[in-house]
Amino acid sequence: MCSSNENRKNKNGNNNSNINDRLLNQNSSSKRHVIPRGNELILSRVISGLDKRTTFMIRNIPNKYTQQMLIDTINDTHFGQFDFLYLRMDFKNRCNVGYAFINFVDIKAVISFAEKVVGKKWTRFNSDKICTLSYANIQGRESLIEKFKNSSVMLEDPSYRPKIFYTSGELKGQEEPVSIISISNRL
Repeated sequence: MCSSNENRKNKNGNNNSNINDRLLNQNSSSKRHVIPRGNELILSRVISGLDKRTTFMIRNIPNKYTQQMLIDTINDTHFGQFDFLYLRMDFKNRCNVGYAFINFVDIKAVISFAEKVVGKKWTRFNSDKICTLSYANIQGRESLIEKFKNSSVMLEDPSYRPKIFYTSGELKGQEEPVSIISISNRL
């Protein structure tokens, strides 16, 4: 998904930068995309069990990524470990706007994913964008489904709609065919 920046040094002069330092400092790289207070991912709080949130905004996604490319990329390392994904699109220009929402099934997957991607470059499209994560305001699969079921995005091309996935059994990792749309009730 992302390539490592091995030459970065942490405060102690060591080459392998500390994941907690990257998570704490991910805000400083862009004043344009400020992460709201309380939404910063601090991995030590997750590891210690103080923060159990599982829904995140993946930031700085190269605009050429499609939702399927993002799903495939995440599945390379975290197959079956997330049950919701939505890559926000600019429907007019047919490209993503640089962020997605993902819900992981447990804290173990959160830790693993954060260690894998935060502070690293995306490997596709020769992009210089650095992947960051922040907590989403809406938490949990059911809350996300509730939010999007009456959204106009559900009237867009199916490839642009939020996706829900099986996380166990024979269908683990596959998209659930259940439609979360109920916008037709509003029309």
